[in-house]
Amino acid sequence: MSNFSRRDFLKVAGLASGAVAMSQMAPRFLSRKIDGAPNVIILVFDAMTARNLSLYGYKRETTPNFQKFAERANVYHNHHSGGNFTTPGTASLLTGTYPWTHRAFNIAGLIERERIDHNIFTAFGDQYHRLAFSQNLLPNYFFGQFAKDIETILPASSFSLIEQVTGEMFTKDSVAAYRSFDNFLFQDGSPPASLVFGLADRILLRSKEARINMNDYPRGLPRAGDHALFFQLKDVFDGVQATISELDANGPYLAYLHLWAPHTPYKPTKQFDKIFQDNYRPAKKPDHRFGTHIEYYKLNNRRQNYDEFIANVDAEFGRLIDTLEASGALDNSYVVVVSDHGESFERGVEEHVTKLLYETLTHIPLLISAPGQQARQDIYVPTNNVDILPTLLKLTGHPIPDWTEGKLLPGFGGVEDMERSQFTVEAKGNPAYAPLTQATVAMVKGSHKLIYYSGYEAEVSFELYDLENDYEELEDLYPSQPSFLKALKDELLEKMDSVNKKVPQTLICLKNYFHIPIKFVKRISSLFQGCRVPVLP
Repeated sequence: MSNFSRRDFLKVAGLASGAVAMSQMAPRFLSRKIDGAPNVIILVFDAMTARNLSLYGYKRETTPNFQKFAERANVYHNHHSGGNFTTPGTASLLTGTYPWTHRAFNIAGLIERERIDHNIFTAFGDQYHRLAFSQNLLPNYFFGQFAKDIETILPASSFSLIEQVTGEMFTKDSVAAYRSFDNFLFQDGSPPASLVFGLADRILLRSKEARINMNDYPRGLPRAGDHALFFQLKDVFDGVQATISELDANGPYLAYLHLWAPHTPYKPTKQFDKIFQDNYRPAKKPDHRFGTHIEYYKLNNRRQNYDEFIANVDAEFGRLIDTLEASGALDNSYVVVVSDHGESFERGVEEHVTKLLYETLTHIPLLISAPGQQARQDIYVPTNNVDILPTLLKLTGHPIPDWTEGKLLPGFGGVEDMERSQFTVEAKGNPAYAPLTQATVAMVKGSHKLIYYSGYEAEVSFELYDLENDYEELEDLYPSQPSFLKALKDELLEKMDSVNKKVPQTLICLKNYFHIPIKFVKRISSLFQGCRVPVLP
């Protein structure tokens, strides 16, 4: 058995700080078990764009095992994230609301305090055992906010080969601990935030790395960003399988499992390293004015690394599904395969820290397999991550709350509505509790996508694409002012006006009372995420 944690299997079982022991689950399960109630397994693959999956027609054979799984699932071909990076993308999935509602759209942002109970764990209720796990620290901030309604929160370092995650030690306020220690003091930046504690932490981490045999990883071990968390893909998937098997022994359960891969750094095993040296050259697109102007050949090299890492993840996913199927774990489970956002290798932009909202960043995979499903169903109408919460509630017999902004997914009770509008929001530079004045918003309606840029220049600007006839978004139709544009533009602007009117005046009002630059006001406002600040008299 793989050594997938620096602690022992009891950590997987939730005995680490802040989690409920798996060995203690049985009495709680037995006291509330619902005979025949289906389980729900949500597998989130961080930064996985649909545009690089052969499942959706990509030229490289990156996902044969996802394609195999698709033969027993509903496959959504036009599915979108609520944001273009983890915080808003995950928050929309967990709350069934758009970023302008949950307000978690800044880096490491939080759900608005008054909406903390508007989440999937609370909505499922305590008749289900609710488990949450994320290798990415950002969703762990949400788990801290939702903690009273999650029986088991597995530490981010579960299934890791090397880890020094300090925030896990402070279970009474994990959100503040992660922010203070792992996301600030000990983050492996250059230079470290603390030249004393940060440097000491880095020396200890490097000494651990030096003792690890990395022969199977020619590019080095995969790592969760700049955090002290290194892992092997096999260990992570073994840990996920063990967790599901433990849950399945008692049921029913909701398991949210958020995996880092294929997020950067793209470090596949030697079996998958350099498997796509095929001279593939995607369409060359002009640099965007909001891009970072990375050269085309460098983007292609990074795309190749990313595709190799996806193929590595796909192989482990196939092994996981085969194991769960053989054990019977899938016989009474809905399995959701999704991502929080996409990844970009075009227009001079690498990865996903950007103002842009092109399909590489917003078009993500969604596959849902129902218990006993044997046939594939392909669905092409636009859908969004906000739709997952209400759909799963309906499928498991729970009431759908009136606060969700999602709709039932087609194939599971929803209608195929081509005229429905759905949105993606990027606003990391906007104060969390102020009207959205610095933001990018994309609206997909039917085959058209309108992108709205506000607050970056002297005037707002738009782009318009026909996704059906212009898959690569190469021809901006906005300058030609087609006849249908006015209706789309009016709808988007009216939506923005409507959501902004609902935002209470908060820190932004300070600029009216103090002689300080508005840029400084916006900067300090991020310190007050998660709390209300009254309007000054």
